[in-house]
Amino acid sequence: MAGQANAAPVIIKRKKKVIGGGHHGGAWKVAYADFVTAMMAFFMLMWLLNATTDQQRKGISDYFSPVIPLSRVSGGGDGAFGGDSIMSEDTLTQSGTGAAPGAPTKQEKAKGESGEAGEAAEAEEERLAQAQKALMARSGESMTMERLLRHVVTRVTDEGLVIEMFDLEQAPLFDAETANPTQTLRDLSQVLAEVLQATRNDLAVGGHVRSYPMMLRENPVWPLSAARAQAGRTLLQGQGVQDSRFARVTGFADRKPLTPDPSVIRNNRLEVILLRNDR
Repeated sequence: MAGQANAAPVIIKRKKKVIGGGHHGGAWKVAYADFVTAMMAFFMLMWLLNATTDQQRKGISDYFSPVIPLSRVSGGGDGAFGGDSIMSEDTLTQSGTGAAPGAPTKQEKAKGESGEAGEAAEAEEERLAQAQKALMARSGESMTMERLLRHVVTRVTDEGLVIEMFDLEQAPLFDAETANPTQTLRDLSQVLAEVLQATRNDLAVGGHVRSYPMMLRENPVWPLSAARAQAGRTLLQGQGVQDSRFARVTGFADRKPLTPDPSVIRNNRLEVILLRNDR
């Protein structure tokens, strides 16, 4: 018995098994990363929808779902070409060249998918380009004309030909903080009216002004931009542009600045738009 009393105690360890719960090996991190990636893709999609035009979105959609129709319009025939022959001039191939033996007439020439609408659009584009060229060509007439046209930039957009007249340092278009045109703007309106009278398109006049400090009790940007747009229309009308050609006269205040700093004088400008006839 004494020997047994001096024996070392026997320690028995029992491990408790935990069923469920506990550590999962980091699988939740993978799921969370997938969720974050999906959210990032979603917000990128929302941004792209907001930053693109309907035409661009349609182009992207067509890229990911290409369709190659055999015929875009229904025809009277039951063949692959919808009743049309393989030749644009409605003739059979001649000696493998794929063209008619004689020169096609204007009616026989292929007009493409848009037909007469495409020709009208091309003619309109040409007229706008000619008006733009006629205006900017005036700068070579004299030094005075060259100084005047420093105030002018032009660009062709989907809406039409935009003719932008803007303030320069020490050479504004209007008296300070008013809608009273300076002699510079009066001279410019005379030059512009001569170019516009050679066209028949409708016109739109827009007034833009620079931003003013926020602490002003009454911010003049809206009434001032509208008054300047009206003054621009009055000047053009006084130079012989018919009143019926003005489709709209708009004041945009300081909502469309051209520079990172909206208070820069460059944002004081008048825009005269030679509108497209098909708009």
